[in-house]
Amino acid sequence: MPEFNNMNKTNSSNGITCPIFQKREWTIKELTRDINAARSISDKAEMAIQLKNEVTLLLSCEEFDGDNINCKNCRIISGLRKNTAELLIKAKGLG
Repeated sequence: MPEFNNMNKTNSSNGITCPIFQKREWTIKELTRDINAARSISDKAEMAIQLKNEVTLLLSCEEFDGDNINCKNCRIISGLRKNTAELLIKAKGLG
């Protein structure tokens, strides 16, 4: 697992050099790992709610700069993660 002690370092898995993203990324990766390991859709959905909350914070970042590639990549990744979380939450409602 990568270390996030130095928030100015580039995360090799996504290349985003933003301390705000890096701070949330550790929690997001842990939630994603736990979602993947969960056996029931109910458990997955509960963690997906937490995941959605984390990425929503990134999507509403007050430091967003549309000219900054890190910001653009963060928005894309966070949007995809939010969509995934919402699918898991909806799946719980179907079952």
